[in-house]
Amino acid sequence: MAQELLDLYARRQVATRPPNSLPDAVYREFEAGFAHEETPDQQRVIGEVIADLTSEKPMDRLVCGDVGYGKTEVAVRAAFKVVLDGRQAAVLVPTTVLAEQHYRTFRERLSAYPVRVESLSRFQSRKEQSGVARDLATGKVDIVIGTHRLLQKDISFRDLGLVIIDEEQRFGVAHKERMKRMRASVDVLTLTATPIPRTLHMALSGIRDISVIATPPEDRLSIRTFVLPFSEEVIREAVDREIRRGGQVFFVHNRVETLPAMESFLRENLPHARIVVAHGQMDEEDLACAMDDFAGRRADLLLCTAIIEAGLDIANANTILVSQAHRFGLAQLYQLRGRVGRDRHRAYAYFLLPQDVMMTKEATQRLGVIAELTELGSGFRIASHDLEIRGGGNLLGRAQSGHIHQVGYELYTQLLSEAVAEISGQEACEEEVPELDLRIPAFLPDDFIPEAGTRLDFYRKLAASRTVMEADELELELLDRFGRLPAPAEALCDLTRLRARMREVGVREMKRGNGALFLALSGRSQVDRSVLVRLVTKEKGTFSFARGEMLSMRLPVDSPPDVLAAAKNLLNRLSPGGSI
Repeated sequence: MAQELLDLYARRQVATRPPNSLPDAVYREFEAGFAHEETPDQQRVIGEVIADLTSEKPMDRLVCGDVGYGKTEVAVRAAFKVVLDGRQAAVLVPTTVLAEQHYRTFRERLSAYPVRVESLSRFQSRKEQSGVARDLATGKVDIVIGTHRLLQKDISFRDLGLVIIDEEQRFGVAHKERMKRMRASVDVLTLTATPIPRTLHMALSGIRDISVIATPPEDRLSIRTFVLPFSEEVIREAVDREIRRGGQVFFVHNRVETLPAMESFLRENLPHARIVVAHGQMDEEDLACAMDDFAGRRADLLLCTAIIEAGLDIANANTILVSQAHRFGLAQLYQLRGRVGRDRHRAYAYFLLPQDVMMTKEATQRLGVIAELTELGSGFRIASHDLEIRGGGNLLGRAQSGHIHQVGYELYTQLLSEAVAEISGQEACEEEVPELDLRIPAFLPDDFIPEAGTRLDFYRKLAASRTVMEADELELELLDRFGRLPAPAEALCDLTRLRARMREVGVREMKRGNGALFLALSGRSQVDRSVLVRLVTKEKGTFSFARGEMLSMRLPVDSPPDVLAAAKNLLNRLSPGGSI
């Protein structure tokens, strides 16, 4: 699959398509029909998406905005713009419940215009699905909203111009890339509150464009979050308080086989509450009926599995309880919490743990992060923590998380540039990518550069720099704009310079471990191997050979500044004219 994805991304790098037209009077009229006032971030992101659509390069943009921050309106406007130019848009969502919700939202928003919107999920009969599929192929349907059903072989489009992927952390890599393969030149807009690490890693690395909506709607309050042992008292108090103020409650229990037992427990302890049950294995009609009862306020509590995780919007539900919260991933916990707090009322989230559970280190970290990050607009920071906890995932494979060491951003860009060159008929310029691991904290702290988008820009610039001079210029820019660099930011600049020096000298690998620095020369290094032999011979207490031709240098001290200084000094000594 790695080769397929690499070829796909390479083709997208060189692909062009006729740009969409600039916004006209009809689009501006549609824009003015939005019932709310756009937040500043929402306006900026809409502008970025329209700019992508009206350029010649296919769009591949990730929009990360907290739950309820207006991502759907961004999607509606993008779809409408494409339809105005005579093409079709497909909206891919992970659940039938979310498909129906988006279907209603899109139809209502576009009701004044001759745009045909259809839904395609298991809520439709086979006959209805066949009719929608036929009309998609002939171009009679302008916008289709569906689940994985859209990815099946019998679905084709007359002229697909835009794919919108909502809540993308719920899809597998193969599902999303299959959608892109429908046409190498298709525009792709991904919406999420918590992008999975693989996607965030791609955006951080400059492979995808990223837009962050961080401005909350007016009067929105943060969600009070509690991580507590499972107890009847906590459940009764939380549910009773919400029902007394006229609200509704989600109770998430993610094991279908024990849902009946949990329903009995809740009915016994909450005899006054009107309870309905919903899960993905129910008959379509029963599921739709349960969701309609809850949405219509004919039920006080919805006992359900994580089927509600993706994008469900019920403004009157402002308390959520999640049992066995340690079994959920960080993105799932955040998405579940996002089902409440979508109105102007204070919302509450209770993550409940079994009394005697022994949690893994990762589960403890996840629950610590979700309890700590309760302020509005935490989605991007949640994903950043997820990146640290789970790793970036394999950019060229199916894995969406996992700590990778062999295929990182630099190797990816090298492979990508080679693939692009091959497709363009050019000769690829191969470059050995130095591996550098000194085990030193190196990052741009939030309190140094508070704005996420600006921080990402500098990460991209540092990752792309190839010379010491470029790294120096970036450090000066940081100093000029944000003042004195904190230690982790300074270390990041130092490591960027070191990697550039490794390229110049011809060092393939440098890493730290067991009180020593280990160095290996590249196949194209200008340094003669006899130089390493002289070092080992002259300074036996400091230098030795480890694992064949790898040079080992003992480190007398272990502090980050001393390690960096030792690495820099060693590279200088190996340079032409250095003292050996």
